[in-house]
This record gives sequence, structure tokens and C-alpha cells, in this order.
Amino acid sequence: MNLTNIPLSTVGTKTTCPYCGVGCGVRASMQNDGAIAIAGDELHPANKGRLCVKGSALGETVDLDGRLLHPKMRDDNGDMQRVSWDAALDKVAGGLRGIIDRHGPDSVALYVSGQLLTEDYYIANKLMKGYIGSANIDTNSRLCMSSAVAGHKRAFGEDLVPVCYEDLELADMVVLVGSNTAWCHPILFQRIAKAKENRPDMKLVVIDPRRTATCELSDMHLPVKAGTDVWLFNGLMSYLAHRGARDNAFVDAHTTGLGEALAIADADCADPHEVARICKVDVNDLLAFYESFANTEKVITAFSMGVNQSSAGTDKVNSIINCHLISGRIGKPGMGPFSITGQPNAMGGREVGGLANMLAAHMDLDNALHRDTVQTFWGSPRMADKPGLKAVDLFNAIEAGRIKAVWIMATNPMVSMPDANVVERALSKCELVVSSDIMEKTDTNAFAHILLPALGWGEKDGTVTNSERRISRQRSFLSAPGEARPDWQVICDVARRMGYRGFDFAGAHAIFDEHARLSSYRNGSPQIAGHSHRLFNLDGLTGMDKKQFDELQPVQWPVVQADKTGTARLFGDHRYSHPDGKARFVATPPRGPAHLPDEEFPLTLNTGRVRDQWHTMTRTGKSARLADHVPESFVDMHPQDALRYGVREGGLARISSRWGAMVARVQHSGGIARGSIFIPIHWNSQTASDARVGALVNPVVDPVSGEPEFKHTPVNIEEFGVSWHGFILSRKALALDEITHWTRIQGRDFARYELAGRKLIADHSAWARTLLGVHDVEADWLEYEDSTAGVYRAVHVDNDRIDMCIFLSKRPDLPSRAWLASLFDKAQLEEADRVGLLIGQPIEKGADTGPTVCSCFGVGRNTICNAVREKGLKTVAEVTSCLKAGGNCGSCVPEIKKLLVETHAAETA
Repeated sequence: MNLTNIPLSTVGTKTTCPYCGVGCGVRASMQNDGAIAIAGDELHPANKGRLCVKGSALGETVDLDGRLLHPKMRDDNGDMQRVSWDAALDKVAGGLRGIIDRHGPDSVALYVSGQLLTEDYYIANKLMKGYIGSANIDTNSRLCMSSAVAGHKRAFGEDLVPVCYEDLELADMVVLVGSNTAWCHPILFQRIAKAKENRPDMKLVVIDPRRTATCELSDMHLPVKAGTDVWLFNGLMSYLAHRGARDNAFVDAHTTGLGEALAIADADCADPHEVARICKVDVNDLLAFYESFANTEKVITAFSMGVNQSSAGTDKVNSIINCHLISGRIGKPGMGPFSITGQPNAMGGREVGGLANMLAAHMDLDNALHRDTVQTFWGSPRMADKPGLKAVDLFNAIEAGRIKAVWIMATNPMVSMPDANVVERALSKCELVVSSDIMEKTDTNAFAHILLPALGWGEKDGTVTNSERRISRQRSFLSAPGEARPDWQVICDVARRMGYRGFDFAGAHAIFDEHARLSSYRNGSPQIAGHSHRLFNLDGLTGMDKKQFDELQPVQWPVVQADKTGTARLFGDHRYSHPDGKARFVATPPRGPAHLPDEEFPLTLNTGRVRDQWHTMTRTGKSARLADHVPESFVDMHPQDALRYGVREGGLARISSRWGAMVARVQHSGGIARGSIFIPIHWNSQTASDARVGALVNPVVDPVSGEPEFKHTPVNIEEFGVSWHGFILSRKALALDEITHWTRIQGRDFARYELAGRKLIADHSAWARTLLGVHDVEADWLEYEDSTAGVYRAVHVDNDRIDMCIFLSKRPDLPSRAWLASLFDKAQLEEADRVGLLIGQPIEKGADTGPTVCSCFGVGRNTICNAVREKGLKTVAEVTSCLKAGGNCGSCVPEIKKLLVETHAAETA
């Protein structure tokens, strides 16, 4: 591990986790041995000291291996060369200015990220909309939360999340829709689990086409057919309206639009039997859910990507909100619709107008008064007067040549975008591609003309806003490595070089102050006609100097001068942000996904996350313990579908759509219905030979939000035929370009490579020595071959210490990697280890711990199953007491429960 950025603090720094939208507080401190210790911040309201395994492993991901440390520009030969900051900034500013002068402001674009801090986001938005004069700035939050934004604005008049995390604990019923909360938001799930443990009568309902880890704690799982959420919630709305569960006083006094919305719901969804048929759920389960919702006052409906990432995502959001409005379940403790954001600062980006159809401070781009307000406040020379291009359209415009320059910040669209091959074609054609990043080699950076080194987590300083509207500080505790700079500073430098005033800031605190002052500027001013009251208001946080900013405690907006402690939940006064102060019911006619399965592409692809990885793994991919849980990309499918399409569990399959193809390993989790498959989003060209699922995903978007339909793409699957399977564990990096299929997995002081090849190997020994670079005939080289079975094993030992090993077979069921990995921790191999290496299994009983289940404590499947059998463990609590597994973040608890059931079933069979 290369860690040379010197710590600024050895006492400990309070900061915020850079992963999901929960926004957990973190304490980071430097140990005497140079390692960074990570702990949860017990005083942070979001997590109260708890961290999931990704957050706990943050100290393992801040090394400088692979970091982009200096500005670089591509030379005439296509090679990247190190240049000075002045040269790089001049090139960016001059390139943008020249293209704008020749083709107009809409010929350039910024594509930014929920990984940016609010201050970075604010400056990028200010430059693009107020100075360049184009709204062609969009963010990767478009891919995950824009349907929630659009739904909130339609219902409430503003992008407002009305509830807080405490409401999940106060609710008597929590409905999780399209959210594998146990894996994707583990700390929130643990808060729900603890509340349910304290109040067993509390109900948990999971609505998801897949049976995920989250379902293991649920009282009811409704495995709805993908894309049928609007039918389900329109049916619930109709049920509530006609079963005496309508809150007439609330509806009449504080809402409008019920008539049209209810008429639409009644037209198609009044009959529960028909809704059950369309959603493919049991009608008795459906009615039980409807009845429970109707009879429980305190209900939270929390939703995430499964709702948002759809061509009908905004209608799905509004169909959920409609159910809370008609029953009056909003604005009070323990109830309301709750959008759980995906990224650490998706909410902060929304506050500053990071999306192409928004203005800063929750103002609207299509409102002339709002445009004038922002332009006047900024004193800017111009203001964008029409919405810019949303993410998918933006890259289509680059490919078409309408956008000549794009500046990409803190995101990897070559991997994360749908129809990702379009992104590749677009960037390869684009006149000027600038990328600000912390890593040098990414799929996107391969197409950049200019690379600008950015600060990463632990180095940068500013604020983020989590899912419950809580603003927290991200504080630096490491010095800037190499020549890396804050994103806001780089944007300001470019803006000044382009001749723009208004970009001189003394630090992040000064930018935050301007952001806060804009939030209250002309906010509900009675002197200016048409200026309605906006709930987003940071007036109570204005005027902070650097010291006060450094000491800022987590606080939920709105924060007004009269009460600087913030606001836990909204709408307690029944006032909404529409001009009449009322909430809107929105008619949501149900419609299916844009592309349906057919004879050529008969299966439906759903995409999502795995427990221990984040986005495209540029950070989490560095941690060996995070890599152990799910080491390579997979396609999860029903066993009968696998049989039908000729693929086998453990084997490789090629998955294709009309837009692209990839290769993944087949698995059967038991949690997916026939006709559907699931593939995770994380793998890319840096970590696997052919595993970008974005290349398959269809580019259709929601007509209101512009969010892509990641959850429903018709695909085909077929066997990916290979002659052999294998893996390598090596202390040095290997070049595997000639291998048909490979995946790279980070280990402790070694890298693991999963391999498969089509070309038959005539001489295994010579081939392996060449691949591993072991040319010395006197080398300590152990090998075993069974040519009849097609099995080959070889190990290179250096000074009695294992250096690398390779295992090959005609079959994919190769020896345990966990045991082999443990040998790399040994300073010297024992004779039993050498024998075990040749026979392919450990001599010592219990040495093979199996695949990792609990990443926090490194507890494997075999260890848990053996303890259950030998010690008669019957509960998760007993497993935790015995092995610690499940005792930290708890995200492995559903898997432990499943292992308990499977082990006891096997014992009694």
C-alpha cells in the first residue's frame, strides 16, 4: 500500500462517510504505525456510532496507488504527459472559450457527481448557468434520484423530503419499496431492525421483484412483477378511498387534484384481484398489505432505486405520495413518503441546482422571476433561460457533434450510463474531454484530453447533505497528495481564466456562506410579486467564518435565524410550496416498461448493487476485505431458466441486449423469479475483461425526470464456452490481455485473478511460467498436473514464502481461494502447506474458512456452518456471541439467518 500523504491530524477528525445517502458520521485518526483508524461518530444523529463494513474499511482505501497526482495532457501521439497546473488550466479555459465563441454556450457541457461536495457543486452550477449561460450541466444523480425530485416537485411544489430517520423508528409500519436496504443502506436498516426488536408488533413490508437480504427481516414480501408499482399503489389509493381510510378533513383543506387522480386509480386498479394478476402477487397477500396500511396510522413508505430507475419512475413516486396524502399520513412523527438517496451528496447537488432543469436554492429554471433572482444575486453577465440536456441526451448530443466539449467531474459515465457504448463513441469523437478525478486509470479517463487531479475523501473539505436533509461536514485529515486540488478551486481558476468575475473565494466556508445567503435571498419577499415561500432556507447558517464553519454540527434544513437548531420533519403546519400552499394529487395512469421481453430477448434484466462495493469500485475495490464477499460479477437467475437457456451455475454466460453484451458467472440465489435476471453494476474494464452491465441497459428515460430504466431491459443469455477455468494469486500485477476472460480482485498484499480461456494449452508448465514471469529454471517452482482430468497447479515460492500460484481445471469448481489467500500472510510456508498446495486443499482441518459472510470480522461461510453444527447454535445472537459475525454493522445478519436454516435443514435431512 502506497500511503505518503502526511496526516494533518493525529488526534482524530470528525467527518462524514463518502458512500451512500445515509450520511454517517465518522471519526478518523492516525495510529502510531501509520494506519488510519476509522470509527463511527457516536454523536452523529444519522448513525450514532455505527458504521457498515464499507465505512469501517475507509482507512484501507486512502492509499495513493493508482492516484492521479499531477495534471496531464494528451500529446500528438495520444500519450498522456505530465504538465503544470498553469498549462492545464490555460488549455481548459482556452478550449472552452474558443468552442463557445465559435459555436455558442450550448456547445459545452459539465457532467458532475453526487460524490462532489456542495461547495464544488455550487461553483460548477454558478459557472455554467450564470456565466457561460447554458444549463448543460447534469449529474450522475440523474441516474438515481431525479424521479424522486420530479415527484416531490409535482406533489409539494419543491424538492422536499418530509421525514427524518427517527420516523423509521417511530413508525408502526415501514414499507420498503424497490430498496434492498439491508445491503444498500445498512445503518438505516439496522435502525429499523432495532426498532422492530424493541417493538415486535411493528410491521415491515418489502415490495421488490427479488427476494433480497432485506426480506429476511420482513413480515411480508410482495414480489411484484418488475414495472408494476403504479398498479400496486393506485390500487392502494383506491382501496383507501373506498374503505373509509380517507382523511376527508386533511384532503379538503390541504390538497387539490384528488378527483382526477382517484378517477385514474379507480379506472384500472379498483379491483384487487386484477391488480394482483397484473403485479403477479397473491391476492390475499395484496389485500393483507392494503388492510394493514389502512389500519395503521403511523406508516413510512421508503423507496429507492427500484422505484426511481424506471421510464415511469416519477409516476411511481407520485402514486406512493398520493396514498399518504389521501390518508393524511404526512407531516406527523412516524409517517410519510421517504426517498432514500443513493449517493452521499445527491441532496446537496439538488440544493444548488446541479440538475440541468433546476436553478440553485430550489428555484426553477423555467421561472423568469427565479432566473432574475439568481442572476441578480450572483451579479452574473447572463443566465441560462431554458433547461439543459439531461444525462442521456447530453451524451447523445456529444455523439451527434452538437456538444463539442465536456468536463466530467468525479464520475465514470463509461461504466455507469445506460447504453454505455454510446458514451464511448461520444467521448471518442468529442473535440475536448476534460476529466477531474482522483484515479488516473478509469474507463472514462481513457478518452480524456486533459486530466485534472482532484482531492479525495480525507483530503477535501466542505459539506454534504444526507437523505433526511441533514447537512454535515466532510473534514480533511490528510494533506493534499501530489498536486491535487479541491474541485471548487479548479473550477474557479478556469472561470477566472475565462474572464469571469465572482469566483474569488477564500475557502469552502466562503462558498457555503454564499450558498446559504442565496437560499434566503428574495425567499417569499412580499415586495416582489410571484415570489412564493421556499422551504429550502439556510438563513440561520449565514455569516459563518472559517472557525465557525469548521465547528458546524450536523443540522437539518430549513435552518432559519429564529431557530438555528434546524427542522426534523416538514409539513407539520400543512403548508406546501405551491402558490396556494396546498399539496397536489398527481394522476398516475399505469403503464408498463418501454421495452418488453420478446422471442429474441426473452429475459428481463434488473441491475443494482452488492453489499460491500460502491459504484465503479475506484475506492472500495482497494479493500481486500470488501472484495471477499462478492469477488466477481455474476448473473443471478432461476435454476429452471438456466436449464432452459443452457447455462450452468458456476459457469460463465454471455448476456446480450439490443444495446450491448457482457460476460458474468451464473449463480442461483433462490431469490429471483423466472423470466428475470439480476446483474450488479460495479465491474468495469479496470477490474474485468468484459463486465460492464451499462453496455446492456436500454437508454429509455422517464419523460418527466429523464431517469433511465435500469431495472427493466430485455436480454438473452447463452453459455460463454471456454476450454478451461482457473485463478491466480500473485504478489505482483499481471498483464492478462491475452486471456479470454478475467476478473481482478484485491487481496491482502496480493491480487487475485479469476481466469477462463478458450485456447487449449499444450504445455501447461511453459505457459504458466511465461504468464507469471518465472523464467529462472532454478526457481522454487512446485507443480502438479493430471492431463486426463485437465488439472494443473503450480506455485512459485521465494525465500520459503509464497509468491504466486496458479490453479487450472476443465471445470469451474476450483479449490478454495480463502485458504490459499491465508498462505500469503505467512512469512514462511510449512511442509504441510506445500503438500496442501499440490493436492489443492489444506491438510489442517478448519483451515478453509470459505467465502466471506461477515466482512467486518472476516468470518467465512465454513466457519459459521461448522460452529452451527458443532456447537448447536440456533440464533443469530448465538452466532454473534460465538464468532462476532453480525455484531458490527449487521448487514450480514440476513445471510447468517439463511445459513442457520440451511445448516439445520441439512442436519435433519
